[in-house]
Amino acid sequence: MSMRTFLVRLAYILCLSSALPVMAQRGQDRWPRINQTHLTPSLLKTRRVGLKVKGSSFTLEGSTFQILAGTIHYFRVPREYWRDRLLKLKACGFNTVTTHIPWNLHEPVIGHIYFSGNLDFMSFISTASEVGLWVIVCPGPYIGCDLDLGGLPSWLLRDPNMRLRTTYKGFQKAVNRYFDQLIPRIELLQYHKGGPIIAVQIDNEYGSYQQDIKYMAFIKQALERRKIKELLITADKGLELKEGHLKNVLASVHMKDIRQKTYRDLYEIQGRGPVLIMVYTASGFDTWGRIRRSQDAQVLMKDVREMFKLRFSLNFYMFHGGTNFGFMGGAESLDVYLPAVTSYDYGALLSEDGDYTPEYYVFQEFLHSVTGVPTTSPLERVSKVVYKSLTRLNFMTLWEILPLLDRPITSAKPVSMEWLSVNQGSGQSSGYILYETTIYRGGLLTSKGHLQDRGQVFLNEKFVGILDHFTDRLNIEASRGTYLLRILVENQGRLANGPRINTERKGLTGDIYLNNSPLKRFTIYSLEMQTLFLERKLPSLWKPVTKEARGPAFFLAFLRVGDFPQDTFIKLEGWKKGVVFINGRILGRYWDVGPQKTLYLPGPWLQPGSNEIILFEEQAPGQQIQFVKHPFLGMAFQRFIGSPWIFLAERERERERERERERERASRMCVLCLRTWELPHCPGAANRA
Repeated sequence: MSMRTFLVRLAYILCLSSALPVMAQRGQDRWPRINQTHLTPSLLKTRRVGLKVKGSSFTLEGSTFQILAGTIHYFRVPREYWRDRLLKLKACGFNTVTTHIPWNLHEPVIGHIYFSGNLDFMSFISTASEVGLWVIVCPGPYIGCDLDLGGLPSWLLRDPNMRLRTTYKGFQKAVNRYFDQLIPRIELLQYHKGGPIIAVQIDNEYGSYQQDIKYMAFIKQALERRKIKELLITADKGLELKEGHLKNVLASVHMKDIRQKTYRDLYEIQGRGPVLIMVYTASGFDTWGRIRRSQDAQVLMKDVREMFKLRFSLNFYMFHGGTNFGFMGGAESLDVYLPAVTSYDYGALLSEDGDYTPEYYVFQEFLHSVTGVPTTSPLERVSKVVYKSLTRLNFMTLWEILPLLDRPITSAKPVSMEWLSVNQGSGQSSGYILYETTIYRGGLLTSKGHLQDRGQVFLNEKFVGILDHFTDRLNIEASRGTYLLRILVENQGRLANGPRINTERKGLTGDIYLNNSPLKRFTIYSLEMQTLFLERKLPSLWKPVTKEARGPAFFLAFLRVGDFPQDTFIKLEGWKKGVVFINGRILGRYWDVGPQKTLYLPGPWLQPGSNEIILFEEQAPGQQIQFVKHPFLGMAFQRFIGSPWIFLAERERERERERERERERASRMCVLCLRTWELPHCPGAANRA
């Protein structure tokens, strides 16, 4: 309801300030029809004039063009399914796909840049063109998207003076080196060169970060120097629209925090130019230990109908969310740290596994009714299968394989992941890190905020307790003697946004204390758990699982598959917390705190015959590995009664109620005199919708 109110206010501004007959249009034609069937990549063979701004509209080859876009991230979808997802976007009635390019995935090690396999974005964009879609590309360098560090590589934080997203020389140098490899590939796919790219976004939501007034100009120049000639846009949340804007660059709006000021700023920036809602969000990403986020589909549809009445262009984020494969998911901070779950379903129009949702059909019917494009027969659903549960498991403990790993690092003080001398000087990006030191008595162990993010504490091999963002002290019960204190720290994902990203180093980021004395002389093991770790580091020490088997340990099973592997979902009932690997590839994290209870396993990740499944379980294993046809991403809220999570959820609900009350008050305000509609002599009262 609040978004609709904001749209009405914008209609009023447009009507008064640019003389557009918007309100009259609404009365004459409830659903303005748009005919753009001639504006497709296959029909526009001759490219003269790309996407331009003309008055209050976009034009393409001189014809009025309304952007109907949906976001799909190629890196969150198995390559084998790119065409399927893009065809479904087209069939729903959209004409454009938006995608972002994550720097951290393309350059995981300094100077080693990859554009192959599931990171071959050029093939993704070419496939979009083949199915009849235009493309808006967001090359960053920062993209947000709920990724670890917002898509920035963690090795940037090896510089102790690093200032991310600024014109700091160290950051500029890294961006320029990366752009030298990335942008020429984008340049080849631009509209004027026969490709489908009609617009390029500069960074993302810089108005909410705003650490350097010269930064956005630096990125714009970096793109233009490398021959980017299509329409450039900025994208910001409502309240920060003006702060992230660049002169002579189209400003687009993210749905969040839209207020009266948003539209006044938009008009001041670009007059009666077209309105592009660059992020109209389906829902939001889920975080471990909290109820699943959802959106009211009826309200969503009402908002979209209002936008069509006003001839807005829009981008639906996400049309298809996909999966946070591996450790790519980031985190957010709402007073406390909240890491993302493995699923990036996002409440999108296509589910995580690419299946149709009821909302998909509603939007398809509406979009086809206003565009006049006939509805096509739906693509076949990707088939799912329930494989036989696996019960014959083998295991080996983490402690057993430590002597066989690469030589650990020794240090007088703790060293964070990013500053380890591994990965050719790029440090450790993700996974786990193990710290060992010798103590001679028990006492109070305190982290003083230096443990990021979740640390299991062991005395020799005995589990003692957890240190994390909620708990920074732990009592170690031990008589006098010699003990090996071990702290296994998991990086659960760096913050995806906000100025604190500059400090998002993981592991032990400073001293840890026993009885107020800092501990010294550490042995540190890098447990990044990437593919090479599984291929080279795990020895043949597997033994049958017994009732006494405990984590941290690796558990092994083999899944036999027929000639045509199909999608399925892994269900780990009885397991506590850890990571799943399929044929050496990281599927993602699981955690019994929920809300997610199943993991999507794409058929292309399996092979005919035997498939190796390894689970790194931190605490205690279940009895079997199960497979189901349907996901369960719903809540496990009841588990947290009496915990910090329940307090957080209650506080957040109260804040949302207060925000709603503020929106209701604001909806009665005139945008000209800032008085309520009910008061007499309001100059806008007679014109309110």
